[in-house]
Amino acid sequence: MRVIAGERKGHHLKAVPGTNTRPTTDKIKESLFSIIGPFFDGEKVLDLFAGSGGLGIEALSRGASECVFIDQAQAAVKTVHLNVSACHLEEQAHIFRNEAKRALKVLAKNEWAFDLVFLDPPYKKQQLEQLMESLSELELVNDAALAICEHDADAVLPDAVAGFKKIREERYGITVLSIFEYEKEVAENE
Repeated sequence: MRVIAGERKGHHLKAVPGTNTRPTTDKIKESLFSIIGPFFDGEKVLDLFAGSGGLGIEALSRGASECVFIDQAQAAVKTVHLNVSACHLEEQAHIFRNEAKRALKVLAKNEWAFDLVFLDPPYKKQQLEQLMESLSELELVNDAALAICEHDADAVLPDAVAGFKKIREERYGITVLSIFEYEKEVAENE
């Protein structure tokens, strides 16, 4: 795994030890960022199931201003720290060990709001619709924010969830990327 583009292009990233974490492949990551970017201008990013931190680090390398990395596995949090440090992005990274839904509540109390959210939970524990509902209810996303859901091809997500509207879906073998855009006005009227 490596950083594909931007200021930290070419930096190698460590994978989380063991088999519990499934990193997004460089091919999928490159395709994703060509769809949603390719570069950013100061956006705030949430990498909710961070794993090795590859998606959030890629966004920072491409111009995002800061990223909150969250994972509940100690090995993942340690790996994110190592990768962020290796890429010299410590000033822009906020790394926490916490369960996803509990972490969203803590972020809401601290009045965070994001422009880009990566949701890549373990395939067996996917609760993508509930997570998008929480992001909307807790007012954790700005208008026009993107939520990138990486999921198994067997999982089918609706076209709209709590103010999020599916704008694109891409298949890569058993992996699907569903890209949603948040419309604050729609969420307020639901």
